[in-house]
Amino acid sequence: MQRWLVAAALAGATCGAQAQGQVNVICSVQAEWCNTMATVYSKTTGVKVNITQKGSGEALAQLNAEKANPKTDLWFGGTGDTHLQAAEMGLTLEYKSPLLKDLYPWAVRQAEDAKFRTVGVYLGPLGFGFNNELLAKKKASAPTSWADLLKPEFKGEIQMANPASSGTAYTVIATLVQIMGEDKAFDYLRALNKNISTYTRSGTAPVKAVARGETMVSISFVHDVTTEAVQGFPVGSSTPSEGTGAEIGSMSIVKFGPNTDNAKKFYEWALTPGGQQFGLAAKQFQLPSNKHVPKDPRVVDPAKIKLINYDYAKYGASAERRRLISKWEKDVQDAR
Repeated sequence: MQRWLVAAALAGATCGAQAQGQVNVICSVQAEWCNTMATVYSKTTGVKVNITQKGSGEALAQLNAEKANPKTDLWFGGTGDTHLQAAEMGLTLEYKSPLLKDLYPWAVRQAEDAKFRTVGVYLGPLGFGFNNELLAKKKASAPTSWADLLKPEFKGEIQMANPASSGTAYTVIATLVQIMGEDKAFDYLRALNKNISTYTRSGTAPVKAVARGETMVSISFVHDVTTEAVQGFPVGSSTPSEGTGAEIGSMSIVKFGPNTDNAKKFYEWALTPGGQQFGLAAKQFQLPSNKHVPKDPRVVDPAKIKLINYDYAKYGASAERRRLISKWEKDVQDAR
C-alpha cells in the first residue's frame, strides 16, 4: 500500500480507527480502485467495507430487485444516468453534503438534477481508442470524428458495448441523438452497425480488445484508453470533432440500507481530496469532482475538447433510457 494513499485517506477520514460496523458498497469502477478504497478506508476508520463490483446497469438492476429489503448501503461510480434513474425510482436517499462547495459545477448540477439523491464524483469524456500498430498495418488514419467511423477501412474493426448492459454505450446513443437529432442519429447507428464486429457486455471490453490487438478501434471513454496506454499497449485516443458527451460518474446512498450512518461517513470521505486520489493510484484517469485534487497531465482537460451541453436530466430519466435502448435493439441490433 503506498504510504501517500494512507496519508491522504487519514486527512479526509471522518471517524477514528476504533469505529465499528460495516458498510456494503456496490462499486462500478475498476477493481483495483474499488479494492484500494475499501482497504484504506477500513484501515483508517475501523469500518469494514464490503465491496461488490458491478457495471452500472447491473448495479441499478440489483438495487431495484432488493428495494423491499435493501442489502446495499452505497453505490460508488458508474455512469451518472443510472444514478439519476435510481433517484427517480426512489431507490436512493436525499443527502446534501457540506462538501458540495468544493466540487466542480458539473458535479453539483448532477446532485441538483437528482434532488440531492446522488452526486458527481468524476467526469469522463467519450471518444475513440485505436491500436496504432493495426492502423499502420492497414495504412489507415486514426478516427477523429463520428463520420470517420463509417469509413470502409473500419469494416469489422470497431467494437462498442451493448447499451442494454453498459452505461458507456447508452452515453454513445444519447450523445449522438443530441448532436444529430434522433432520426439522423439512428440512421448513423444503422450505418455504423456495418462496421461493428462485436457489441460487448461491458463498456471497458472494447478498449481492452484494442489494446490486445484484437480490433482496431473502440468507442470508449478516453480515460479507459489512457489506462491501457500507461501499461505499455500501443494505443491512442481522440475525441470527435463534431462534439462528444461525457459521463458524470456518481455516488449514491441507498435508501433504507442497513448501515446508513456508515454510508454517509463513507460518502463524505469519498468527496474529499484524499478520498478522490484512488482512481489515479489505480491508473484510472477520470477528472475528480473535488476542485482541490492535484491535477495530473494525463487527465483530459474538458476545456480543451468539444463537449456538448449534455442534458443529463432528460437522458438520465428511466423512461427515456428504456425508449432509446428499445429503439436501438429493434432498429440496429436486430438488423444485424
